[in-house]
Amino acid sequence: MRDRILILSVFIVASCGLAYELIAGALASYLLGDTVLQFSSIIGCYLFAMGVGSHLSRYVKDEDALACFIDVELLVGIIGGLSATLLFAIFAWASAPFRTVLYALVFVVGVLVGMEIPLVMRVLYGRKAEMREMVSRVLTFDYLGALVVSLLFPLVLAPRLGMSRTALLFGLLNAGVALLTARVFDKEIKGTRGIRLRGAIVVIMLIGALAFSSQLTRWAEQSVFGDQIVHAETTPYQRMVITRWQDDLRLYLNGNLQFSTRDEHRYHEALIHPAMQSLPGARSVLVLGGGDGLAVRELLKYKTLEHVTLVDLDPAMTHLFSTSAELTAINEHALTNPRVHVINADAGQWLETDAHSYDAIVIDLPDPSNFALGKLYSVPMYRLVSKHLAEHGYVVVQSTSPYFAPHAFWCVVATLREAGFYTWPYHVNVPSFGEWGYVLASRHDSFTQPDHYDVPMHFLDASSTREMFHFPADMLAPDVEPNRLNNQALVHYFEQDWHRVIR
Repeated sequence: MRDRILILSVFIVASCGLAYELIAGALASYLLGDTVLQFSSIIGCYLFAMGVGSHLSRYVKDEDALACFIDVELLVGIIGGLSATLLFAIFAWASAPFRTVLYALVFVVGVLVGMEIPLVMRVLYGRKAEMREMVSRVLTFDYLGALVVSLLFPLVLAPRLGMSRTALLFGLLNAGVALLTARVFDKEIKGTRGIRLRGAIVVIMLIGALAFSSQLTRWAEQSVFGDQIVHAETTPYQRMVITRWQDDLRLYLNGNLQFSTRDEHRYHEALIHPAMQSLPGARSVLVLGGGDGLAVRELLKYKTLEHVTLVDLDPAMTHLFSTSAELTAINEHALTNPRVHVINADAGQWLETDAHSYDAIVIDLPDPSNFALGKLYSVPMYRLVSKHLAEHGYVVVQSTSPYFAPHAFWCVVATLREAGFYTWPYHVNVPSFGEWGYVLASRHDSFTQPDHYDVPMHFLDASSTREMFHFPADMLAPDVEPNRLNNQALVHYFEQDWHRVIR
Protein backbone atom coordinates (compact mmCIF):
# COMPACT_ATOMS: atom_id res chain seq x y z
CA MET A 1 0.00 0.00 0.00
CA ARG A 2 2.81 2.45 0.80
CA ASP A 3 4.51 1.71 -2.49
CA ARG A 4 1.22 2.32 -4.31
CA ILE A 5 0.87 5.68 -2.60
CA LEU A 6 4.35 6.62 -3.81
CA ILE A 7 3.44 5.57 -7.35
CA LEU A 8 0.22 7.61 -7.14
CA SER A 9 2.26 10.59 -5.98
CA VAL A 10 4.31 10.26 -9.19
CA PHE A 11 1.11 10.76 -11.21
CA ILE A 12 0.22 13.89 -9.21
CA VAL A 13 3.68 15.48 -9.19
CA ALA A 14 4.07 14.85 -12.95
CA SER A 15 0.77 16.66 -13.53
CA CYS A 16 1.85 19.54 -11.32
CA GLY A 17 5.27 19.82 -12.94
CA LEU A 18 3.88 20.09 -16.46
CA ALA A 19 1.16 22.48 -15.29
CA TYR A 20 3.72 25.00 -14.02
CA GLU A 21 5.55 24.77 -17.35
CA LEU A 22 2.35 25.37 -19.34
CA ILE A 23 1.31 28.25 -17.08
CA ALA A 24 4.68 29.97 -17.48
CA GLY A 25 4.55 29.58 -21.26
CA ALA A 26 0.96 30.81 -21.53
CA LEU A 27 1.62 33.80 -19.27
CA ALA A 28 4.73 34.76 -21.20
CA SER A 29 2.88 34.57 -24.51
CA TYR A 30 -0.03 36.62 -23.08
CA LEU A 31 2.21 39.33 -21.66
CA LEU A 32 5.15 39.33 -24.08
CA GLY A 33 3.65 37.97 -27.29
CA ASP A 34 5.41 35.62 -29.75
CA THR A 35 3.96 32.32 -28.55
CA VAL A 36 6.49 30.11 -30.33
CA LEU A 37 9.52 31.90 -28.88
CA GLN A 38 8.11 32.00 -25.36
CA PHE A 39 7.09 28.34 -25.22
CA SER A 40 10.30 27.18 -26.89
CA SER A 41 12.58 29.09 -24.54
CA ILE A 42 10.58 28.17 -21.43
CA ILE A 43 10.43 24.48 -22.34
CA GLY A 44 14.17 24.49 -23.01
CA CYS A 45 14.96 26.24 -19.74
CA TYR A 46 12.60 23.95 -17.82
CA LEU A 47 14.02 20.72 -19.24
CA PHE A 48 17.58 21.88 -18.62
CA ALA A 49 16.65 22.74 -15.03
CA MET A 50 15.10 19.29 -14.57
CA GLY A 51 18.39 17.79 -15.66
CA VAL A 52 20.18 19.90 -13.06
CA GLY A 53 17.69 18.76 -10.40
CA SER A 54 18.12 15.13 -11.37
CA HIS A 55 21.89 15.54 -11.00
CA LEU A 56 21.59 17.27 -7.62
CA SER A 57 19.45 14.42 -6.26
CA ARG A 58 22.55 12.22 -6.21
CA TYR A 59 23.91 14.23 -3.28
CA VAL A 60 20.92 13.31 -1.08
CA LYS A 61 21.73 10.37 1.20
CA ASP A 62 19.57 7.29 0.82
CA GLU A 63 18.25 7.53 4.37
CA ASP A 64 17.21 11.15 3.73
CA ALA A 65 15.57 10.56 0.34
CA LEU A 66 12.00 10.33 1.65
CA ALA A 67 12.26 13.42 3.87
CA CYS A 68 13.93 15.33 1.03
CA PHE A 69 11.12 14.33 -1.33
CA ILE A 70 8.55 15.75 1.08
CA ASP A 71 10.45 19.04 1.44
CA VAL A 72 10.83 19.27 -2.34
CA GLU A 73 7.06 18.86 -2.72
CA LEU A 74 6.43 21.67 -0.25
CA LEU A 75 8.90 23.94 -2.06
CA VAL A 76 7.41 23.15 -5.46
CA GLY A 77 3.94 23.76 -4.03
CA ILE A 78 4.70 27.21 -2.64
CA ILE A 79 6.96 28.44 -5.45
CA GLY A 80 5.02 26.94 -8.34
CA GLY A 81 1.66 27.72 -6.77
CA LEU A 82 2.45 31.41 -6.32
CA SER A 83 4.38 31.75 -9.59
CA ALA A 84 1.53 33.05 -11.78
CA THR A 85 0.34 35.58 -9.20
CA LEU A 86 3.91 36.78 -8.66
CA LEU A 87 4.52 37.14 -12.40
CA PHE A 88 1.35 39.19 -12.86
CA ALA A 89 2.43 41.47 -10.02
CA ILE A 90 5.99 41.84 -11.36
CA PHE A 91 4.72 42.67 -14.83
CA ALA A 92 2.40 45.31 -13.43
CA TRP A 93 4.98 46.79 -11.06
CA ALA A 94 7.91 47.02 -13.47
CA SER A 95 8.16 45.29 -16.81
CA ALA A 96 11.97 45.45 -16.92
CA PRO A 97 12.74 42.53 -14.53
CA PHE A 98 9.82 40.43 -15.73
CA ARG A 99 11.86 38.16 -18.00
CA THR A 100 14.49 37.70 -15.29
CA VAL A 101 11.90 36.69 -12.71
CA LEU A 102 10.10 34.50 -15.24
CA TYR A 103 13.14 32.43 -16.15
CA ALA A 104 14.37 32.33 -12.55
CA LEU A 105 11.04 30.83 -11.46
CA VAL A 106 11.03 28.39 -14.37
CA PHE A 107 14.57 27.30 -13.52
CA VAL A 108 13.94 26.89 -9.77
CA VAL A 109 10.71 24.96 -10.28
CA GLY A 110 12.40 22.85 -12.96
CA VAL A 111 15.27 21.95 -10.61
CA LEU A 112 12.85 20.89 -7.88
CA VAL A 113 10.66 18.90 -10.26
CA GLY A 114 13.78 17.24 -11.67
CA MET A 115 14.59 15.91 -8.20
CA GLU A 116 11.18 14.31 -7.61
CA ILE A 117 11.31 11.17 -9.75
CA PRO A 118 14.90 10.17 -8.85
CA LEU A 119 14.05 10.52 -5.16
CA VAL A 120 10.87 8.43 -5.49
CA MET A 121 12.75 5.73 -7.38
CA ARG A 122 15.46 5.63 -4.72
CA VAL A 123 12.84 5.28 -1.99
CA LEU A 124 11.17 2.44 -3.86
CA TYR A 125 14.49 0.77 -4.56
CA GLY A 126 15.37 1.03 -0.89
CA ARG A 127 12.11 -0.74 -0.12
CA LYS A 128 13.36 -3.74 -2.17
CA ALA A 129 11.14 -3.05 -5.17
CA GLU A 130 12.20 -4.93 -8.30
CA MET A 131 14.12 -2.53 -10.54
CA ARG A 132 12.47 -3.46 -13.84
CA GLU A 133 8.92 -3.22 -12.49
CA MET A 134 9.70 -0.08 -10.47
CA VAL A 135 11.09 1.86 -13.43
CA SER A 136 8.21 0.77 -15.65
CA ARG A 137 5.53 1.81 -13.16
CA VAL A 138 7.13 5.10 -12.19
CA LEU A 139 7.65 6.24 -15.77
CA THR A 140 4.19 5.03 -16.83
CA PHE A 141 2.48 7.14 -14.18
CA ASP A 142 4.86 10.04 -14.86
CA TYR A 143 3.88 10.19 -18.54
CA LEU A 144 0.22 9.51 -17.79
CA GLY A 145 0.10 12.49 -15.42
CA ALA A 146 1.66 14.69 -18.09
CA LEU A 147 -0.98 13.57 -20.60
CA VAL A 148 -3.89 14.31 -18.28
CA VAL A 149 -2.79 17.84 -17.42
CA SER A 150 -1.86 18.64 -21.04
CA LEU A 151 -5.52 17.98 -21.95
CA LEU A 152 -7.12 19.57 -18.90
CA PHE A 153 -5.06 22.77 -19.00
CA PRO A 154 -6.31 24.27 -22.31
CA LEU A 155 -9.80 22.76 -22.21
CA VAL A 156 -10.84 23.22 -18.58
CA LEU A 157 -8.32 24.77 -16.20
CA ALA A 158 -7.09 27.88 -18.05
CA PRO A 159 -10.50 29.04 -19.32
CA ARG A 160 -12.40 28.29 -16.09
CA LEU A 161 -9.88 29.04 -13.36
CA GLY A 162 -7.38 31.35 -15.03
CA MET A 163 -3.61 31.17 -14.66
CA SER A 164 -3.28 32.25 -11.03
CA ARG A 165 -5.89 29.93 -9.57
CA THR A 166 -4.72 27.02 -11.71
CA ALA A 167 -1.18 27.41 -10.39
CA LEU A 168 -2.44 27.66 -6.81
CA LEU A 169 -4.57 24.55 -7.25
CA PHE A 170 -1.55 22.53 -8.37
CA GLY A 171 0.47 24.02 -5.53
CA LEU A 172 -2.10 22.61 -3.11
CA LEU A 173 -1.80 19.22 -4.82
CA ASN A 174 1.97 19.25 -4.29
CA ALA A 175 1.49 20.19 -0.64
CA GLY A 176 -1.13 17.45 -0.31
CA VAL A 177 1.32 14.87 -1.66
CA ALA A 178 3.90 16.03 0.89
CA LEU A 179 1.49 15.80 3.82
CA LEU A 180 0.08 12.43 2.73
CA THR A 181 3.57 11.00 2.35
CA ALA A 182 4.56 12.31 5.77
CA ARG A 183 1.48 10.73 7.33
CA VAL A 184 1.91 7.33 5.65
CA PHE A 185 5.63 7.11 6.35
CA ASP A 186 5.64 8.88 9.73
CA LYS A 187 7.55 6.05 11.41
CA GLU A 188 10.31 6.11 8.80
CA ILE A 189 10.94 9.86 8.84
CA LYS A 190 12.55 11.97 11.49
CA GLY A 191 11.02 15.28 12.44
CA THR A 192 7.50 14.63 11.15
CA ARG A 193 6.14 17.32 13.48
CA GLY A 194 8.28 19.95 11.75
CA ILE A 195 7.25 18.65 8.34
CA ARG A 196 3.57 18.90 9.26
CA LEU A 197 4.08 22.43 10.55
CA ARG A 198 5.81 23.49 7.33
CA GLY A 199 3.09 21.77 5.33
CA ALA A 200 0.35 23.56 7.26
CA ILE A 201 2.04 26.92 6.65
CA VAL A 202 2.31 26.20 2.91
CA VAL A 203 -1.33 25.10 2.68
CA ILE A 204 -2.56 28.17 4.59
CA MET A 205 -0.53 30.49 2.34
CA LEU A 206 -1.84 28.84 -0.82
CA ILE A 207 -5.45 28.84 0.35
CA GLY A 208 -5.13 32.49 1.35
CA ALA A 209 -3.66 33.36 -2.06
CA LEU A 210 -6.42 31.35 -3.73
CA ALA A 211 -9.07 33.31 -1.88
CA PHE A 212 -7.61 36.62 -3.07
CA SER A 213 -6.21 35.52 -6.44
CA SER A 214 -8.92 37.22 -8.49
CA GLN A 215 -8.37 40.51 -6.67
CA LEU A 216 -4.60 40.21 -7.03
CA THR A 217 -4.81 39.49 -10.75
CA ARG A 218 -7.28 42.32 -11.22
CA TRP A 219 -4.98 44.71 -9.36
CA ALA A 220 -2.06 43.66 -11.54
CA GLU A 221 -4.01 44.14 -14.76
CA GLN A 222 -5.40 47.42 -13.46
CA SER A 223 -1.81 48.62 -13.06
CA VAL A 224 -0.91 47.44 -16.57
CA PHE A 225 -3.86 48.99 -18.37
CA GLY A 226 -4.27 52.05 -16.17
CA ASP A 227 -8.02 52.44 -16.71
CA GLN A 228 -10.80 50.74 -14.77
CA ILE A 229 -11.27 47.11 -15.80
CA VAL A 230 -14.95 46.36 -16.43
CA HIS A 231 -14.52 42.84 -17.80
CA ALA A 232 -11.66 40.33 -17.77
CA GLU A 233 -11.87 36.77 -19.05
CA THR A 234 -9.45 34.02 -20.01
CA THR A 235 -10.67 31.79 -22.84
CA PRO A 236 -8.95 28.78 -24.43
CA TYR A 237 -7.71 31.18 -27.12
CA GLN A 238 -6.88 34.50 -25.48
CA ARG A 239 -7.11 36.88 -22.54
CA MET A 240 -9.87 39.46 -23.01
CA VAL A 241 -9.84 42.67 -20.99
CA ILE A 242 -12.22 45.59 -21.39
CA THR A 243 -11.41 48.90 -19.70
CA ARG A 244 -13.26 52.17 -19.23
CA TRP A 245 -12.06 55.73 -18.78
CA GLN A 246 -14.88 58.26 -18.76
CA ASP A 247 -16.83 57.51 -21.98
CA ASP A 248 -14.04 55.50 -23.58
CA LEU A 249 -14.30 51.69 -23.64
CA ARG A 250 -11.26 49.74 -24.85
CA LEU A 251 -10.83 46.10 -25.76
CA TYR A 252 -7.48 44.36 -25.24
CA LEU A 253 -6.68 40.85 -26.45
CA ASN A 254 -3.59 39.35 -24.84
CA GLY A 255 -2.59 42.85 -23.80
CA ASN A 256 -2.91 44.35 -27.31
CA LEU A 257 -5.39 47.16 -27.94
CA GLN A 258 -8.12 46.20 -30.42
CA PHE A 259 -10.29 49.29 -30.36
CA SER A 260 -11.18 52.44 -28.48
CA THR A 261 -14.76 53.65 -28.71
CA ARG A 262 -13.53 57.21 -29.16
CA ASP A 263 -12.01 56.55 -32.57
CA GLU A 264 -12.96 53.03 -33.68
CA HIS A 265 -15.30 54.59 -36.24
CA ARG A 266 -12.23 55.72 -38.21
CA TYR A 267 -10.81 52.21 -38.28
CA HIS A 268 -14.05 50.46 -39.21
CA GLU A 269 -15.30 53.00 -41.74
CA ALA A 270 -11.96 52.79 -43.55
CA LEU A 271 -12.03 48.98 -43.36
CA ILE A 272 -15.53 48.54 -44.83
CA HIS A 273 -16.75 51.39 -46.99
CA PRO A 274 -14.22 51.86 -49.83
CA ALA A 275 -14.92 48.28 -50.89
CA MET A 276 -18.66 48.29 -50.22
CA GLN A 277 -19.30 51.62 -51.95
CA SER A 278 -17.64 50.08 -55.01
CA LEU A 279 -20.00 47.08 -54.93
CA PRO A 280 -23.53 48.46 -55.51
CA GLY A 281 -26.05 45.75 -54.97
CA ALA A 282 -23.74 43.46 -52.99
CA ARG A 283 -25.82 40.75 -51.37
CA SER A 284 -23.44 38.56 -49.36
CA VAL A 285 -20.31 39.39 -47.35
CA LEU A 286 -17.95 37.15 -45.39
CA VAL A 287 -16.12 38.57 -42.36
CA LEU A 288 -13.13 36.64 -40.98
CA GLY A 289 -12.37 37.79 -37.43
CA GLY A 290 -14.10 40.90 -36.16
CA GLY A 291 -15.84 39.11 -33.28
CA ASP A 292 -16.65 42.47 -31.67
CA GLY A 293 -19.27 43.06 -34.37
CA LEU A 294 -18.07 46.58 -35.24
CA ALA A 295 -17.19 45.74 -38.86
CA VAL A 296 -20.56 43.98 -39.18
CA ARG A 297 -22.27 47.12 -37.83
CA GLU A 298 -20.82 49.10 -40.74
CA LEU A 299 -21.83 46.44 -43.27
CA LEU A 300 -25.43 46.44 -42.08
CA LYS A 301 -25.77 50.07 -43.18
CA TYR A 302 -26.21 48.70 -46.72
CA LYS A 303 -29.87 47.74 -47.10
CA THR A 304 -29.27 45.64 -50.21
CA LEU A 305 -27.06 43.30 -48.18
CA GLU A 306 -28.93 40.06 -47.48
CA HIS A 307 -26.37 37.87 -45.70
CA VAL A 308 -23.34 38.56 -43.53
CA THR A 309 -21.38 35.52 -42.36
CA LEU A 310 -18.96 36.19 -39.53
CA VAL A 311 -16.33 33.55 -38.69
CA ASP A 312 -14.50 34.16 -35.42
CA LEU A 313 -12.47 31.57 -33.53
CA ASP A 314 -13.52 32.47 -29.98
CA PRO A 315 -17.14 31.83 -28.93
CA ALA A 316 -16.56 33.76 -25.71
CA MET A 317 -15.80 36.85 -27.78
CA THR A 318 -18.90 36.72 -29.95
CA HIS A 319 -21.08 35.78 -26.96
CA LEU A 320 -19.83 38.76 -24.95
CA PHE A 321 -20.45 41.20 -27.82
CA SER A 322 -23.88 39.68 -28.42
CA THR A 323 -25.16 39.83 -24.84
CA SER A 324 -23.49 42.68 -22.92
CA ALA A 325 -25.81 45.70 -22.96
CA GLU A 326 -22.88 48.10 -22.93
CA LEU A 327 -21.13 46.38 -25.83
CA THR A 328 -24.21 45.73 -27.96
CA ALA A 329 -24.90 49.46 -27.72
CA ILE A 330 -21.56 50.02 -29.44
CA ASN A 331 -22.04 47.48 -32.23
CA GLU A 332 -25.77 48.31 -32.47
CA HIS A 333 -26.76 44.67 -31.85
CA ALA A 334 -25.02 43.69 -35.08
CA LEU A 335 -24.28 40.09 -34.07
CA THR A 336 -27.93 39.32 -33.30
CA ASN A 337 -29.26 40.92 -36.47
CA PRO A 338 -31.30 38.40 -38.53
CA ARG A 339 -29.11 39.07 -41.57
CA VAL A 340 -26.00 37.94 -39.66
CA HIS A 341 -24.85 34.36 -39.17
CA VAL A 342 -22.08 33.88 -36.58
CA ILE A 343 -19.80 30.85 -36.82
CA ASN A 344 -17.12 30.04 -34.26
CA ALA A 345 -14.32 28.25 -36.09
CA ASP A 346 -10.77 28.63 -37.34
CA ALA A 347 -11.03 30.86 -40.43
CA GLY A 348 -8.66 28.81 -42.58
CA GLN A 349 -10.18 25.45 -41.71
CA TRP A 350 -13.70 26.77 -42.18
CA LEU A 351 -12.91 28.15 -45.65
CA GLU A 352 -11.73 24.70 -46.73
CA THR A 353 -15.18 23.25 -46.02
CA ASP A 354 -17.37 26.18 -47.12
CA ALA A 355 -18.83 26.05 -50.65
CA HIS A 356 -20.28 29.57 -50.92
CA SER A 357 -19.14 32.59 -52.91
CA TYR A 358 -19.23 36.13 -51.52
CA ASP A 359 -19.42 39.57 -53.09
CA ALA A 360 -16.92 40.89 -50.52
CA ILE A 361 -14.63 39.29 -47.97
CA VAL A 362 -13.43 41.33 -44.99
CA ILE A 363 -10.38 39.95 -43.15
CA ASP A 364 -10.28 41.67 -39.77
CA LEU A 365 -7.94 39.33 -37.91
CA PRO A 366 -5.49 40.24 -35.12
CA ASP A 367 -2.01 41.33 -36.18
CA PRO A 368 0.37 38.54 -37.30
CA SER A 369 2.30 38.51 -34.05
CA ASN A 370 2.79 34.73 -33.99
CA PHE A 371 2.90 31.81 -36.42
CA ALA A 372 -0.66 30.68 -35.65
CA LEU A 373 -1.92 34.06 -36.89
CA GLY A 374 0.76 34.39 -39.57
CA LYS A 375 -0.64 31.39 -41.47
CA LEU A 376 -3.89 33.34 -41.94
CA TYR A 377 -1.91 36.00 -43.84
CA SER A 378 -0.09 33.51 -46.09
CA VAL A 379 -0.15 32.84 -49.84
CA PRO A 380 -2.14 29.58 -49.45
CA MET A 381 -4.70 31.35 -47.25
CA TYR A 382 -5.24 34.14 -49.77
CA ARG A 383 -5.53 31.63 -52.62
CA LEU A 384 -8.21 29.90 -50.59
CA VAL A 385 -9.94 33.25 -50.06
CA SER A 386 -9.81 33.86 -53.81
CA LYS A 387 -11.84 30.70 -54.46
CA HIS A 388 -14.70 32.13 -52.36
CA LEU A 389 -14.71 35.58 -53.93
CA ALA A 390 -17.26 36.50 -56.61
CA GLU A 391 -15.81 37.40 -60.00
CA HIS A 392 -16.09 41.16 -59.50
CA GLY A 393 -15.81 41.13 -55.70
CA TYR A 394 -13.29 42.72 -53.38
CA VAL A 395 -11.23 41.51 -50.45
CA VAL A 396 -10.07 43.94 -47.78
CA VAL A 397 -7.41 43.00 -45.21
CA GLN A 398 -6.43 44.90 -42.08
CA SER A 399 -2.66 44.95 -42.41
CA THR A 400 -1.02 46.60 -39.35
CA SER A 401 0.74 49.98 -39.57
CA PRO A 402 2.55 51.09 -42.75
CA TYR A 403 4.40 53.68 -40.66
CA PHE A 404 5.47 51.69 -37.59
CA ALA A 405 5.65 48.29 -39.29
CA PRO A 406 6.35 49.02 -42.97
CA HIS A 407 7.96 45.68 -43.77
CA ALA A 408 5.00 43.80 -42.30
CA PHE A 409 2.46 45.99 -44.10
CA TRP A 410 4.05 45.73 -47.52
CA CYS A 411 4.61 42.00 -46.96
CA VAL A 412 0.81 41.62 -46.80
CA VAL A 413 0.58 43.51 -50.10
CA ALA A 414 3.26 41.28 -51.68
CA THR A 415 1.53 38.15 -50.37
CA LEU A 416 -1.81 39.10 -51.90
CA ARG A 417 -0.11 39.80 -55.22
CA GLU A 418 1.70 36.45 -55.05
CA ALA A 419 -1.72 34.82 -54.54
CA GLY A 420 -2.96 36.35 -57.80
CA PHE A 421 -4.72 39.51 -56.60
CA TYR A 422 -4.53 43.05 -57.88
CA THR A 423 -4.03 45.31 -54.86
CA TRP A 424 -4.77 48.87 -53.74
CA PRO A 425 -3.10 49.57 -50.37
CA TYR A 426 -4.32 52.44 -48.24
CA HIS A 427 -4.02 53.85 -44.72
CA VAL A 428 -5.81 56.04 -42.19
CA ASN A 429 -4.88 57.79 -38.97
CA VAL A 430 -6.57 56.22 -35.95
CA PRO A 431 -5.42 58.20 -32.87
CA SER A 432 -5.37 55.13 -30.62
CA PHE A 433 -3.13 53.24 -33.08
CA GLY A 434 -1.45 55.92 -35.19
CA GLU A 435 -1.26 55.35 -38.94
CA TRP A 436 -3.02 52.09 -39.75
CA GLY A 437 -3.03 50.17 -42.98
CA TYR A 438 -5.37 48.11 -45.15
CA VAL A 439 -5.12 46.38 -48.48
CA LEU A 440 -8.01 46.27 -50.94
CA ALA A 441 -7.64 43.42 -53.41
CA SER A 442 -9.51 41.84 -56.29
CA ARG A 443 -9.07 39.33 -59.06
CA HIS A 444 -9.75 42.08 -61.61
CA ASP A 445 -7.67 45.22 -62.03
CA SER A 446 -10.50 47.75 -61.86
CA PHE A 447 -11.02 49.95 -58.83
CA THR A 448 -11.95 53.61 -58.61
CA GLN A 449 -11.78 55.45 -55.33
CA PRO A 450 -15.28 56.45 -54.19
CA ASP A 451 -16.04 60.16 -54.53
CA HIS A 452 -19.08 59.89 -52.27
CA TYR A 453 -20.76 57.45 -49.89
CA ASP A 454 -24.39 56.44 -49.85
CA VAL A 455 -24.51 55.61 -46.14
CA PRO A 456 -23.98 57.94 -43.14
CA MET A 457 -20.40 58.41 -41.94
CA HIS A 458 -18.64 60.04 -39.00
CA PHE A 459 -15.29 60.44 -40.74
CA LEU A 460 -15.05 59.19 -44.29
CA ASP A 461 -15.73 61.43 -47.29
CA ALA A 462 -14.28 62.03 -50.76
CA SER A 463 -11.37 64.12 -49.48
CA SER A 464 -10.30 61.73 -46.72
CA THR A 465 -10.62 58.82 -49.16
CA ARG A 466 -8.16 60.44 -51.59
CA GLU A 467 -5.70 60.96 -48.76
CA MET A 468 -6.01 57.33 -47.66
CA PHE A 469 -4.78 55.99 -50.98
CA HIS A 470 -1.77 58.33 -51.10
CA PHE A 471 1.44 57.22 -49.40
CA PRO A 472 3.99 59.91 -48.46
CA ALA A 473 7.72 59.35 -48.82
CA ASP A 474 8.18 57.94 -45.30
CA MET A 475 5.68 55.15 -45.93
CA LEU A 476 6.79 53.90 -49.34
CA ALA A 477 7.27 50.19 -49.92
CA PRO A 478 10.57 48.55 -48.85
CA ASP A 479 11.86 45.39 -50.52
CA VAL A 480 10.04 42.45 -48.92
CA GLU A 481 9.15 38.86 -49.79
CA PRO A 482 5.68 37.28 -49.66
CA ASN A 483 4.56 35.39 -46.58
CA ARG A 484 4.76 31.68 -47.30
CA LEU A 485 4.02 28.92 -44.81
CA ASN A 486 7.50 27.46 -44.93
CA ASN A 487 9.20 30.63 -43.69
CA GLN A 488 6.45 32.87 -42.19
CA ALA A 489 8.39 35.97 -43.26
CA LEU A 490 5.52 38.23 -42.17
CA VAL A 491 5.83 37.23 -38.50
CA HIS A 492 9.56 38.04 -38.56
CA TYR A 493 8.93 41.39 -40.28
CA PHE A 494 6.23 42.20 -37.74
CA GLU A 495 8.46 41.41 -34.76
CA GLN A 496 11.44 43.35 -36.13
CA ASP A 497 9.38 46.41 -37.07
CA TRP A 498 7.59 46.73 -33.73
CA HIS A 499 10.75 45.94 -31.80
CA ARG A 500 12.33 49.03 -33.32
CA VAL A 501 9.33 51.09 -32.26
CA ILE A 502 9.22 50.05 -28.60
CA ARG A 503 12.99 49.75 -28.06
